Amino acid sequence: MNNDFNVMAFGAKGDGTTDDTEAIRAAVAEAAKVGGTVYFPTGKYVTGELKLSPGVVLKGETGYSYRTSYGSVLLLREDGDSACLVNMTHAYGARVLSLCLMGRGQDYPRAVHGIMLHYEKEYATQEDAIAIDNCRVELFSGDGIRLERIWCFSVRHSQMFSNNGCGIRCRGWDGFVIDCWISLNRGAGFGAYDENNANTLTGNRIEWNAGGGIVIKEGQNYNITGNYIDRSGNAGIRLDDSMVCAISGNVIYRSGKPDYGNGDALDSCHVRLERCNGITFSSNSMYYGRDDNKNGIFSPDYGMVIRGCANSAIGMNSLFKASMKALTLESDNAPSCIIKDNPGTLAPPEEAVAFNAKP
Repeated sequence: MNNDFNVMAFGAKGDGTTDDTEAIRAAVAEAAKVGGTVYFPTGKYVTGELKLSPGVVLKGETGYSYRTSYGSVLLLREDGDSACLVNMTHAYGARVLSLCLMGRGQDYPRAVHGIMLHYEKEYATQEDAIAIDNCRVELFSGDGIRLERIWCFSVRHSQMFSNNGCGIRCRGWDGFVIDCWISLNRGAGFGAYDENNANTLTGNRIEWNAGGGIVIKEGQNYNITGNYIDRSGNAGIRLDDSMVCAISGNVIYRSGKPDYGNGDALDSCHVRLERCNGITFSSNSMYYGRDDNKNGIFSPDYGMVIRGCANSAIGMNSLFKASMKALTLESDNAPSCIIKDNPGTLAPPEEAVAFNAKP
């Protein structure tokens, strides 16, 4: 039995002009019968929302640089119906592999996500176990990847670029975000604002995201290791009301980019921990800076902002030229929150003066 379905055999053109929606949906429907693979040869396929079924794989010929998509590109068509380009809701075990997904632009008048899993009220009765691998998801007016009540997922070796919302927005648990490139999104690089638990973020480059690098609220059981977090608006890493998280081995650089519009004065920092419990934050390196080519304003004001935390160990971090005003700002922490052995220096005074002189 042949479980591979080439969209060209169903009438898709891939010429960047023809609406290939119905041809692609026909291929997806056939693949759904056998848990098969829908294959996209190199080309640009204009399409509306594609709803996947369990076990279905979308696969193309990948290719992209920092600025350009190549290979197999799915381009969101102009319509008023699509909530996303690829919908993985109830698509247990489905995969999206080696594809570039392109929206209509960050300012498209209606929020449309790139890849979405969305349950309205309850989680699924089994693990979703979806995977997104070697993909580029760009220029969507919603989030690049929106996971609403997800249970088991992985996003690997992918780029979430210039989306209006977060690069990845996650409500749920048991996920892996590994070796990804998350850049220039207007929300956070990785944002989790509702219940979220047991996620691992490792080896990612998370840069130039206006809403912050990694932003987690009411999360627990995270492993955040070995990421490069650069030029975030707001904090490079922010945890609010979170618990039992290990954060180590990250480089956090040039956080709190001023012209992105930080939430409040304390968001000009590399890390912000508010009302957290059971946090280990160690062996991270932080450094100040400004935009590339010696442009922009130096930031951040603070290295670490730690308030209202307990039963946490925050130590052995390097803050060499880490910030403009203070290396650490602490308040209302319990005695069980140990903050020590975080050596460092402020930015050179002449640069601090220049920073403070800006309107």
